[in-house]
Amino acid sequence: MDFELTAEQRMLAESLDRYLAQRYPIQRRHMAAASPLGYDAQIWGELVELGAVAALLPASAGGLGGGFDIATVFECAGRALLIEPLLGALVVGQILQRADAPDDWAPWLQRIAAGVVVALAHQEPDAHYEASHVATIAQRDAAGWVLDGHKAVVRHGGQAEGWLVSARLSGAVRDPDGIALFWVPHDSPGVTVRSYPCIDGGAAAELTLAAARVPPEALVVGPARAAAVLAHGLACGTLALCAEALGAMTVAFTHTRDYLQTRHQFGGPIGRFQALQHRLVDLWMAVEQTRSAVINAAAALDGDDPGERDRLVSAAKATVGRYAIQLAEEAIQLHGGIGMTWELPLSHYAKRLVMIDHEFGDEDHHLARFIALSRPRTALV
Repeated sequence: MDFELTAEQRMLAESLDRYLAQRYPIQRRHMAAASPLGYDAQIWGELVELGAVAALLPASAGGLGGGFDIATVFECAGRALLIEPLLGALVVGQILQRADAPDDWAPWLQRIAAGVVVALAHQEPDAHYEASHVATIAQRDAAGWVLDGHKAVVRHGGQAEGWLVSARLSGAVRDPDGIALFWVPHDSPGVTVRSYPCIDGGAAAELTLAAARVPPEALVVGPARAAAVLAHGLACGTLALCAEALGAMTVAFTHTRDYLQTRHQFGGPIGRFQALQHRLVDLWMAVEQTRSAVINAAAALDGDDPGERDRLVSAAKATVGRYAIQLAEEAIQLHGGIGMTWELPLSHYAKRLVMIDHEFGDEDHHLARFIALSRPRTALV
């Protein structure tokens, strides 16, 4: 299999890297993170114009949307520490294209490509990253659907014009069957939103649905297909986070290497000491291990085997959980006290790397999932 990026993907990466290097310094990110919106509206609009959002949508919706396209965009985002709402556009767009009646949602896909902010509202308190944990209830009545439940840590949920909400029609809380996906506009009655800033930048929200009413056509995916469609959307989002971590790790490693070459002590740069050189090599290996895992996951996302896709995506996320935190901790220690300061970009890369581990499942969750998905295959060998 050819793992080389296409000419189109290389051009997209080069354009995004060049644009973000010129237009998105760390100080602008800080200002956007502290703003009520939680991101930079001008930067978001320009990313839309560059095609970064459209590239995340499926090819059938006019985008690129393959595993390597997703990885390319989010690796650039990781290098720049973007806090703009790319992840919601990716996951919601991928799911809407796989709706029970995809033609009905084509206008929303066009709006997403044009920069409308959307969000996936799936995670719940006490879910412990289990995708099938859905306590939110949906009931049908004469006017449509009534939803009751609580969704936690909805990225850019307060800024979204609509949420893709998972709710249960039947079964127990952790039953993979009986789940459906609904489109809930931001002005739906019965929805309460509490927004807050995230420690690593950006914004999130808690959604409370108390007899929230939506029309009959709000059902995006029924219980017959919702688990599989949701699994695909979460796989896309998890791959994106892994690629984002790879981009951030690359920058953090480069900053650390350069610091060891410029920081002088005892008559020369501290990078000349063999002990520090060994530690730097370990960090380089962590970056390359992560790169290999992301490549494998991106290739699997484009394959025809959902089980293999989930297995390799979990392998990548477990790898990120291990090596990203190792790199963040080592990079700060090698910088010394300055590594913890707000003024140094490294501290913000470190925070983002730590928090990526907790999105869409941490290292322990995905390691256990990888083992479970590998067990039947091992038994057949």
